[in-house]
Parts: sequence; structure tokens; C-alpha cells
Amino acid sequence: MKDMLGREEAVPLEKAKGLLLRSMDFHLPEEIETEIEDSLGRILSRDIISPEDLPAFPRSIVDGFALKSEDTFGAGEIVPVYLNVTHEILMGEEPTFELKKGESAKIQTGGMLPYGADGVLMFEHCHTVTEKVIEVLKPVASGENVIQVGEDIRKGDTVLEKGHRLRPQDIGALAGLGITRIWVYERPNVAIISTGDEIVHPGSPLMLGQVRDINSYNLAGLIKECGGIPIKKGIFPDDYVVLKNVLEESLRESDIIVISGGSSVGTKDLTARLINDLGKPGVLFHGVSIKPGKPMIGAIVNGKPIFGLPGHPHAVTTCFELFIAPLLRMLTGERDRLSRKIRRKVKARLSRNISSGSGRQEYIRVALEERDGELWAVPILGKSALITTLLKAEGTIVIPLGKSGLEQGTEVEVELF
Repeated sequence: MKDMLGREEAVPLEKAKGLLLRSMDFHLPEEIETEIEDSLGRILSRDIISPEDLPAFPRSIVDGFALKSEDTFGAGEIVPVYLNVTHEILMGEEPTFELKKGESAKIQTGGMLPYGADGVLMFEHCHTVTEKVIEVLKPVASGENVIQVGEDIRKGDTVLEKGHRLRPQDIGALAGLGITRIWVYERPNVAIISTGDEIVHPGSPLMLGQVRDINSYNLAGLIKECGGIPIKKGIFPDDYVVLKNVLEESLRESDIIVISGGSSVGTKDLTARLINDLGKPGVLFHGVSIKPGKPMIGAIVNGKPIFGLPGHPHAVTTCFELFIAPLLRMLTGERDRLSRKIRRKVKARLSRNISSGSGRQEYIRVALEERDGELWAVPILGKSALITTLLKAEGTIVIPLGKSGLEQGTEVEVELF
């Protein structure tokens, strides 16, 4: 069934996603070996196995005195225990002596325990009687204030799993294990094609009727955040031959193609026809039951996804988050992490009534405010062409399909940007 503009009826969001996934030629990217200095944000293509124990020797986690724990049993402020200080252990050196009964050795945080020692007494729990004698005011348990060999990581342990996105702390851990080169997936290329006779480069002076290119810059940033490499092909007029050539070139060099503009119905909007002429199966849907972003096109050509996005910045971002971001993360090889999903969502109360009569699943931009210790979601309302709805907003809430709106004070889930 077609709508009043001659388009097929808009399909529900989940059905549209399913059509794309079933038609994609999904495969993991190629692997490359890289230095850990260049690996931030990259996706591991192989498990990282520890080549050694960490630490490789028993180390103190405090400044104090290494000792035999049995020598401190019963020690207290009223009845202290006295120990001889026979050595001082310097950082980076291996002690060559063995502690005997009644002896201790001064040690710093990170220092290696000498043979015979099984615990460390903190400076705060003793008094110095002389340079060679300390007064122990608290008993020390065996293993207290000590990291044992392999207590952090054991040789042969899986440190990081395939599909993990590398964080700064991960790179630091790899360095601590002596791992300086790792295998990661290549980043998928995403071609960005801006269309429209009215679109000009941001550095160009504007003539009446023209607008500067916003969407390709917005899309490039969104693609980078998801681990892809944006390839801005440029701004092209609504010309069939010109657009067909750039689309064919993009299919050869890219994993995903995103076309900004040209998804609505009009005499110069050629996107759907161009895609169908490129190959099979072509356009899978033209119109999704979401607002903003209803005119969106989803297609597969030669196994590669092609998206035709509406021209309004708000709609572009919404469509990207719903469709392109999940596919892009799949193509990077990233393993889905619950922690990432949780961190991106917060509960808040709605600051005002919102109505929805669109007959679509509606995505509302909101800002967050704290009022008397409680989080409130403040709707940023405005037409989808307005840039300020993106600048002021910190997240999105959803009015489900078929719901007439949300009342003030309702608890909502905010998907953070």
C-alpha cells in the first residue's frame, strides 16, 4: 500500500532493522598488527594471553618494614614487639639476603620482599626506637600489604578478549606485561555523499537559497565515534549521471555508504532510483515509522548497506543512531558490552507534558537538569531543521508508536549522546 505521496507505507523500526540484517553480506574486517601506542579505540582481533606472571615477584603495596608475620603475633600498643632492622631494600633491586627470626627490612611501595618475609608493617603502626630497632604496635597477618607472584595476572591468563575496544587502561596493562604489538581489526570505511543543488562548502560565502554543509561533518564525527573511517566524497548536484558515478566508486572502496539528502519524494530526489539501478536487492524500505527520519531509505547493493538520510540535521543524527551505528559496530568486530549500554542511559523525570500525534515512534531531544537532588529531562522542542535542538540536547527519550504522549513527572529513560 502506498501513501499520499506515492511511497510505500512506512515500516516499523524493528522490521526495517531486520530487513537490513537479513540482506547484508556480513564479514569481519581484515586484521593488522599495530603498536600499542596507536591502538586506542581499536578493536582486538585476537585474545591477548599473558606471557608472564604479574607481578613477577612478591611486592609491597605500602611503605614500611618487611618481616615475618609470626614475629608480630600479640603485638599491641600496651605490649609492643621489638624487631631488629637489618637491611633497607632499594627500589628496583633484588634482595640478596634472607630475613631471620626477629629481623625486619625497611621497604618502599613496590619494593621486592626478601626471602623469609611474608608481610609488611606500615610505618604508621610502629615506632622507631633506634636506627636498628622498631617497636611494633600491631600484629601483621601473613600476606598483609603484599601482592604475591601472579596475584594480578597469571601467565597464560586471557587478559583481553577478541572484540574488545581498547581503552587507555588496557594499553597501560599491555605495557606492564611487555606486550607492545597487538592484532586489531581494520576500521571499516564509510563513504559520505552530500547531495543537493542548495548545499555549499562551509568555507563558501552564502547566496540566498543556499545552505552550508552541516551533515557530512556531523556524520564524520559520528562515524569516528563508532570506530569507522569517514570518507567525505563531496557535495554533488541532483544529477543522475554524476551521482551514479560517485555511488559506483563508493561501492568499490567503502563498506557502508551514507547519502545525505535526496530521500524525500520530489522531482529532483533520485536516491531510491539510483540505488535500485546499482544492483540487487536494492532498496529494502523507503520510509520508517519514526520521527524525525520517516523518509529514510535503507538498501543493500552487492552485500553492502546504503542509507539515504533526510537532509535535516536532527533526522540525520536520529537515523544514524538507530541504524548505522549498530551496523558499523558489527563491522568493526566490536563485542557488545553491557557496561557501554548502561553508561549511556539514565533515568530522569519529564519536566513537561509532551504530546505525540505523529503515528510514529518519536525521538525527543532533551537536556538534563538537577533539581533538589533529582534528575529532570527537559524537552528541546523545535523543527527538525533547527541546529539548536542538537546543540542544547544531551540525550534522547522515546515516545513509543501508538502512544499519544507523556505526562509531566513521568520517569523516562534518557539515551545519552
